[in-house]
Amino acid sequence: MTAPAKEYRVLALSGSLRADSYNTALLRAAGKFNPGPMSIQIYGLGDLPLYDQDLEQGPLPAAVHDLHKYVSQADGLLIATPEHNASIPAALKNAIDWMSRMPDGAGMAGKPVAVVGASPGALGTVRAQLALRQILGSIGADVLAKPEVLVFRAHERFDGNGILTDEFTQNLLVDLLAELARRIGRSDLT
Repeated sequence: MTAPAKEYRVLALSGSLRADSYNTALLRAAGKFNPGPMSIQIYGLGDLPLYDQDLEQGPLPAAVHDLHKYVSQADGLLIATPEHNASIPAALKNAIDWMSRMPDGAGMAGKPVAVVGASPGALGTVRAQLALRQILGSIGADVLAKPEVLVFRAHERFDGNGILTDEFTQNLLVDLLAELARRIGRSDLT
């Protein structure tokens, strides 16, 4: 009899703060189409204060403490980014700035990270994902290169309730999550 596979903990972050965000909907779809063995927890970035090194001198704000705790406990991350002015949104950059300041770099160094993004535009989030991958690499994250999930014309791929209905995108998401699980499994061996 074989032991059951370990369930990996994946922390999902949406760079969008909008209530009806396609990117948050994409993270919910990841939970629905998750091929396992993973649990996916979405963490909202709206309560994080702007990064300020002075705040590190005393007790960290509760939202920062929670983010650090969840990142430390996660086996991997799934980050969804919209594209704002050819880059990532301020809320996501702020979260990354806080994650880069975790004690001893414990949070992001070598942590497997999958990147996705959705936009109503024709380019999807290609420029934002390029910027995000560069930023994540600079703090030592192990960013998956493939498959790329660049959801363009998102309004045609989600229904009015924010449900991902596009089969091609669903399959890409499954492939990306399977690769994330493989990468986490490999990082567990080192």
